Amino acid sequence: MTNIAVFVSGSGTNCENIIRYFSESQKARVALVVSNRDDAYALVRAKNLGVPTVVIPKAKLADVEMVVGLLEKYNIGFIALAGYLLMIPKYLIDRYRGRMVNIHPSLLPKYGGKGMHGHHVHEAIKASEDKETGITIHYVSEVCDGGAIIFQARTSLVPDDTPDSIAQKVHILEMEHFPKVIESLI
Repeated sequence: MTNIAVFVSGSGTNCENIIRYFSESQKARVALVVSNRDDAYALVRAKNLGVPTVVIPKAKLADVEMVVGLLEKYNIGFIALAGYLLMIPKYLIDRYRGRMVNIHPSLLPKYGGKGMHGHHVHEAIKASEDKETGITIHYVSEVCDGGAIIFQARTSLVPDDTPDSIAQKVHILEMEHFPKVIESLI
């Protein structure tokens, strides 16, 4: 059984989806949810589903002994970033290389990098008048949104799409594919 940690910063719909997906699995389970923000609604979602949570603020993320000790306590073998908005420190990337993934709400390399998350991405896609968008699941590396691409799924766009409707289309892809890709990697 592989224990998964999900790192979050926001509302946690992807986090909840991953927890539910693995709740009946014999292969893996979400053993811990980590957030950099104590007001992230993802923490409430995780607690409601019986998953332990911890808040590690940005300043504490550099504490190697504390972070590694926490992950070892929960025997974490895989990390999924689901709307986590901080850069992962090198020591953690090295420790979980090939076992840490992120989901991004565009078809990377388009609309990736610092500051390109959530609605910022959808607004940029609308402004560019792209004909499609989608999701990218990639390994976490030292470069923001620069890790090797594992999987992409696409959705068509129409001229009437708004940033909100683009977000809804992307969210459907996230819900469908992210847990399955995690499972295939474990």
